[in-house]
Amino acid sequence: QVQLVESGGGLVQAGGSLRLSCAASGSIFSINAMGWYRQAPGKERELVATITSDGNTNYADSVKGRFTISRDNAKNTVYLQMNSLKAEDTAVYYCNARVKIYTNRWQYFNYWGQGTQVTVSS
Repeated sequence: QVQLVESGGGLVQAGGSLRLSCAASGSIFSINAMGWYRQAPGKERELVATITSDGNTNYADSVKGRFTISRDNAKNTVYLQMNSLKAEDTAVYYCNARVKIYTNRWQYFNYWGQGTQVTVSS
């Protein structure tokens, strides 16, 4: 019931910047948190950053000080500002929405976008 569409990926030189966007639609009222994950070739998907509905943020150690997650509630959109990009940031970035729904009890469900490729050249 939640659809996520990412945009903003591309090719950038090391030290450059990109801003990823994730627009949510559907049962957006039930979204508890949104975030960004990434998966590099041969590696497991990892958390990059999350932001809860009340504004609390969490970042992977590898991106602290370089990436900033933010939201625009009016547009139902979450952004990931990526500065000082490094080659090791190269990955497919996926938008995530965590939905909190009452079904006999409060439960969480995760929805994922299609992914957007970020390639950083050194």
